[in-house]
Amino acid sequence: MRQSIIGRKKELDVLNRLYNSIQSEFIAVYGRRRVGKTFLIRQFFNNKFVFQLSGLANATTKEQLVNFNLTIKRESKKDFPIAKTWLEAFEQLISLVESSNDERKVIFLDELPWLDTPRSQFIQALEHFWNGWASARNDVMLITCGSATSWMIDKIINNHGGLHNRITYKMRLEPFTLMETQEYFRSKGMEYTQYQIAECYMAMGGIPYYLNMMQKELSVTQNIDLLFFDENALLKTEFHNLYAALFKNSEDYIKVVEALCKKNKGLTRNEIIAATKLSTNGGLSTILKNLENCSFIRTYTSFGKKERDKLYQLTDFYTLFYFKFIKQNKFNDDNFWVNSINTPLHNSWAGYSFEMLCLYHLKQIKTALGISGVQTSASSWKDYEYENGAQIDLVLDRKDQIINLCEMKFATDEYEITKNYDTQLRQKKSVFAAKTKTRKAIHITMVTTYGLKQNMYSNSIQSEVVLEDLFR
Repeated sequence: MRQSIIGRKKELDVLNRLYNSIQSEFIAVYGRRRVGKTFLIRQFFNNKFVFQLSGLANATTKEQLVNFNLTIKRESKKDFPIAKTWLEAFEQLISLVESSNDERKVIFLDELPWLDTPRSQFIQALEHFWNGWASARNDVMLITCGSATSWMIDKIINNHGGLHNRITYKMRLEPFTLMETQEYFRSKGMEYTQYQIAECYMAMGGIPYYLNMMQKELSVTQNIDLLFFDENALLKTEFHNLYAALFKNSEDYIKVVEALCKKNKGLTRNEIIAATKLSTNGGLSTILKNLENCSFIRTYTSFGKKERDKLYQLTDFYTLFYFKFIKQNKFNDDNFWVNSINTPLHNSWAGYSFEMLCLYHLKQIKTALGISGVQTSASSWKDYEYENGAQIDLVLDRKDQIINLCEMKFATDEYEITKNYDTQLRQKKSVFAAKTKTRKAIHITMVTTYGLKQNMYSNSIQSEVVLEDLFR
């Protein structure tokens, strides 16, 4: 199998294991649009499938079956008649697979949700194909893939009919990490500093499709202007296409993320209902679950709070950037991003987005602190009674009787702790200890781009994490 793929080590290991399995395997690959699902599967197998079909967007059942017919004739070099139903189409597929001499018979059905047109009975036919034929063999590897995450979860992964518990592996493809993003740029001959890569990530996330739009001869700042603020910017109109491709009734999903975007620390379920006026029925639960499954939001509880008080927080970088700068773009400046460097608007965005960047790389932060093997829960904390509120960006509650209170600061140089900020940190630590009544040792941890500038106040910090650590 071909291995020239950036990152994705876990996914490659899984695909290798399933390919060498002694039983038939049914894999469901899902994740947000543009994250590289199809690319991963095609590259891993070097496009060598017994059969590969991609559904047609906005097509009728008849058109999907014609597409199936053209594909199976091309793959088999035989003149199959156009199937009238999906049951008949899958019987033709069985005939093709049984005639194959491949040791492992890999079938790739891409954009699966598009194949399931109204009243087509596609799912029933897929159930029959797997339960009545493929699962009885030991040489079939059926890979299904789709960006419409809600459909993939409801109809394939959590199917309550004939496909119930038939999936042998579900693979949620995540965006690149910082390290994988750096590897990707280097593979393209694009040399950026880690600071520049971080700022790029904070604008569009580790989405391979977006990163591939970057032009080698331009700086990161120039590329952001070109992709977001130019008159013909490619990512200016991506937002609605993205949500429409992922979710049925995407308008309700957009209402939720827009509400979350207005509250950095997130909202409770009841606050989401109040902000969006959406019904309190199971529909909202589905929306929140699907957004989480696509890595658009995360759920967490503030330190000391119960599960029922959990918060939903928007974490998708592209969505955050869209609402902050694109949706109501009043700038009319093709060079807006270059001209905004070091302005209050830019710095405010960078500070919050860096917090999100750190949350997305918690594993790397734990490794840098030497606690990767220590059971740890991550949360935030705020006390509203203390003056203007004592707030901790990230609380790492460790099993080894230590709590790290983490402060994240995105700066262009070493970060200097001033006398006023030192006082704030001491007050936060004191209020946290008093309010939570914790008996654990409390350490202040600074997560910065280039570390701390050594002065009379820096010694009060127990531990440091720098941007370079997030790239490990």
